[in-house]
Amino acid sequence: MTTVAPASTDTSDIPSVVAKLRKTFATGRTRDVAWRKRQLEALEKLVTENEGAIAEALEKDLGRKPFEAWLADIASTASEAADAAKNVGKWTKRKHRLLEKAQLPGRAWIEYEPFGVVLVIGAWNFPFALTLGPAVGALAAGNAVVLKPSEVSPASSALMAELVPKYLDTDAVAVIEGDGAVSQELIAQGFDKLCFTGGTEIGRKVYQAAAEHLTPVTLELGGKSPVIVAADADIAVAAKRIAWTKLINSGQICIAPDYLLVDASVRDELVAKIGETIAKFEAGSSGKKIVNERHFGRLTAALAATKGDVAVGGGSNAANIEIEPTVVVDPALDEPLMTDEIFGPILPIVTVKNLDEAIDFVNSRPKPLAAYLFTKSKATRERVIKEVTAGGMLVNHLLFQFSTTKLPFGGVGPSGMGSYHGRFGFEEFSHRKSVLTKPTRPDLTTMIYPPYTDKAWKLARKLF
Repeated sequence: MTTVAPASTDTSDIPSVVAKLRKTFATGRTRDVAWRKRQLEALEKLVTENEGAIAEALEKDLGRKPFEAWLADIASTASEAADAAKNVGKWTKRKHRLLEKAQLPGRAWIEYEPFGVVLVIGAWNFPFALTLGPAVGALAAGNAVVLKPSEVSPASSALMAELVPKYLDTDAVAVIEGDGAVSQELIAQGFDKLCFTGGTEIGRKVYQAAAEHLTPVTLELGGKSPVIVAADADIAVAAKRIAWTKLINSGQICIAPDYLLVDASVRDELVAKIGETIAKFEAGSSGKKIVNERHFGRLTAALAATKGDVAVGGGSNAANIEIEPTVVVDPALDEPLMTDEIFGPILPIVTVKNLDEAIDFVNSRPKPLAAYLFTKSKATRERVIKEVTAGGMLVNHLLFQFSTTKLPFGGVGPSGMGSYHGRFGFEEFSHRKSVLTKPTRPDLTTMIYPPYTDKAWKLARKLF
């Protein structure tokens, strides 16, 4: 039976839970492809059969609308699990490699083997997608898994702890709830692989703690993801897509548009259309719910400190911890809105003279998890793709790079390391073991055995 630690800081059961999973892994049970497929199919059922309960938990934690709950947490996780269940047999097959002439006769391949017991520390903003999503790759790779949901979304964490034992193998998959102290105690167990999703500063601490045990890590962090809006962009479409993605989950998304770099010639038109779009999308709404008072205070303080022009919104409601969707034009570049990841429904817009200035601006700052571009020009598109470094890039839309299993999702530098989704997740949670086999007869390596004669050396030089 899966042991679920309480949401307090009681960590006494953690060593026994991890020991149980290690024992299961040692039996070889999780390596069986049929077992992996059953777990992945069960994970898909977990989210699809409990759509109502998941939506209710997300509404309680985050004020999320049912459609957004389905789109971001349920549909994305279900499709990820279904894709892995369909393809896991193919992914596990050996990948044969052609050897150099000097290595012949012989055969070589990459053998994919699971790490062992994997720890997945999820995030609160998309608690199911960012906890169960990485678990898809870990299970597909044949690992036993500990899931640690975020305590910041308690209803979702509790529901996950309730549902996982009902659907997945309780000897190989465990949910442990709790706060930061629980995460620290978990990391101290010396897992075979760790995946953490969260902020950059906490990510650094996780990385440092994991280093004590030489635990390999996947870090899905964040940063300030820019949107470049070129002079030739379709402004009407750009305004709708930017506003929509900034409003989902109250802007509390690691790949949300954090700030816009807009060509001066189209800035006023874009600001006006974003304002019109927000008014339409949010008609009758009093504001966007923020996850808790701490984050609400952080965001309202950043708004109060801005030196930019508040062109849209700006209001807040402390009693309901809500903030109006807000657009700030040309804030100071050293103020919190432009130095800290926003993670809320506030959108700074920085005016730039041309594409050169926009590219230089992005590249002068830490590498973001995502970079976006709106343009009709192939030349502009190709230039930005080649010159701007980011974990991922999307042209003429936002967020959709996360929801495909055909591309790896991950950061670079301070926005993270490693990637997952689809086959990339399977490989991220697998050790790629190099295997080389050689026949014993005929023994063609006699030339390299001592004594080393001049004749043997000449022959070896030609061969190697």
